[in-house]
Amino acid sequence: MNFFEHQDRARQNTQRLIGLFSLSIAIMIVAIYIAALFLFRMAPRIWWHSGLFLCVAGITIVAIALGSLYKIACLRQGGSVIAQELGGRLLLPETADEQGRQLLNIVEEMAIASGISVPEVYLLERETSINAFAAGFTPNDAVIGVTRGTLQHLNRDELQGVIGHEFSHILNGDMRLNLRLVGLLHGILFIYLTGELLWRLRGGSREEKGLPLWAFGLALMAIGGIGLLCGRLIKAAVSRQREFLADASAVQFTRNPNGLTGVFQKLQQMDSRLISPGAEAASHMFFGNALNPSFWEDMFSTHPPLAERIRRVGGVNVSDLPTVPSRNYTRSQESLVMGFAGGANATPQQVVNQVGTVAPEHFTHAQGLLSQLPESLRLGVRQQETAMAIAFALALDTENLEVQERQIAWLREVQPTELVEKTLELSSEISQLDPSIRLPLVDLTVPALRQNSAKECQRLCKCVHGLVKAKGNLSLWDFVLQLILWHRLQPCINPTSAITVEFTTIEQIWPDSILILSTLARVGHTEPDAIAYAFRSGVFRLPKAGEQEKPETPVPCNFSELKKSIERLQLASPKLKQAIIDACAHTVLIDNKVTPSEADLLRAIAMTLDCPIPPFLNPQRGNSKQKQSFPKVS
Repeated sequence: MNFFEHQDRARQNTQRLIGLFSLSIAIMIVAIYIAALFLFRMAPRIWWHSGLFLCVAGITIVAIALGSLYKIACLRQGGSVIAQELGGRLLLPETADEQGRQLLNIVEEMAIASGISVPEVYLLERETSINAFAAGFTPNDAVIGVTRGTLQHLNRDELQGVIGHEFSHILNGDMRLNLRLVGLLHGILFIYLTGELLWRLRGGSREEKGLPLWAFGLALMAIGGIGLLCGRLIKAAVSRQREFLADASAVQFTRNPNGLTGVFQKLQQMDSRLISPGAEAASHMFFGNALNPSFWEDMFSTHPPLAERIRRVGGVNVSDLPTVPSRNYTRSQESLVMGFAGGANATPQQVVNQVGTVAPEHFTHAQGLLSQLPESLRLGVRQQETAMAIAFALALDTENLEVQERQIAWLREVQPTELVEKTLELSSEISQLDPSIRLPLVDLTVPALRQNSAKECQRLCKCVHGLVKAKGNLSLWDFVLQLILWHRLQPCINPTSAITVEFTTIEQIWPDSILILSTLARVGHTEPDAIAYAFRSGVFRLPKAGEQEKPETPVPCNFSELKKSIERLQLASPKLKQAIIDACAHTVLIDNKVTPSEADLLRAIAMTLDCPIPPFLNPQRGNSKQKQSFPKVS
């Protein structure tokens, strides 16, 4: 099952979740109705009263709906809400201790290897147990939470296994489902909280007719307890198998089953329970069981037994995992090695299958890229002001000094002198690096940039656009930089926005798909016949291509139109996104070569569609100075 199938399965699980949720509400309505019969002394004389039943059903549904909608509204700002409710604090490099810095390094390595934005990391300082979680709506707004006990008791290999497990939840679409589960089940919990309130008011008169109000509150608490058990059953039904999948993916990511096995063995001897009162609502999101064990643990536990997880992970044979491709390349090679079994002859199907996954060689590659960074950049990406300077430096023209001077003159008008000088200094360092590190460098700056306010993030994007516009003739890299930077900062600029599926048929997004394939065909080829052939190769991979009107040659396009088309494709269903990525891969790989420009644009399109694609492994970048220009964009 690939990334897109996991995303589609997550959508199906959401429908299953709604069905189970509806069944739980029905059970609670019946239970509250029976309690109301006793309250009004109708039972056992009469067991059916349509008016009372409709009243109970209406009030219960409204109460649960209000409770769920309130929680869902609170969660619109993403996984950081969950982290803060659990007592987590944002882990910043400047305040982190040695254990915290090691955690941040591992998260950065895993993010670069998988092609997602570097998640914010929250430390649950008061929790001494071993546990972790991932939360968010998309890979672009994910956060990772880790308990203090995890840092204290695990070595680096074991910590990598835990983080790899959480990255699997990020990449497989589990987080969105988990957040929806928290929101929906809060409505059921609302019944219990209402009963608890009535119970506390038990000092009232005992002379009232029927069942005292405090006794009705006690009944609501009992009914709320039924809802609580239903909630646990729903969480167990949704999450158990996905925990096995996340364990397997973690082993695949790190190529080290011993790391994850070591964590499980320590959990058998220690503890994964949390003291936070928010652990009940978020228990299904954690690496290990966050709640106290119960008599019905096998039925209600959100996680499989540790013994079974150890057996499955321990049975993995490392020799069966994909091996790192040979690095004996000649300097004449200009194609990019994709990191798949096919090596330089990677197929479009391999590109599609690699979306949302991390192979061991990509993890190793990410570690190598990060080790290449000078100390000034390695530390600078974690500081707000320096991260801004890096973003500006990536937009400067390093080949035409006259153009660069024009850009700097414009930047001095809108930014402080110190920041401008820092930008020039860092631009000199960045120009000495391999171009393949530019996209990872952008992602490394994101956590620091997101510490700015929404207004400051918008201003940053406008400044980068101003620097690019000052060049006059825009390069493909200028477009990629702006596209990725704007997308990565969306959780800060508009934290309550949510990407929903609006397009489920290819007819709805046909013009947008044609425009993107036209762009990719022009980027990778120069001869008109080769451009047309690459374009047609991609078009015929789209669903129902034979039924649509197809241009013989690529359509005219510019960066502004391209950006609008990509934004519309963000709203497509997972299956449509898979078809689009497949068509893009066929357009790029038709000549069995991937130029640096094609690699950057293909990855940027996939990443902006929240289809994270690992870096193309490219020991020899070949024609790294190649540029592609488009009509001037206003």
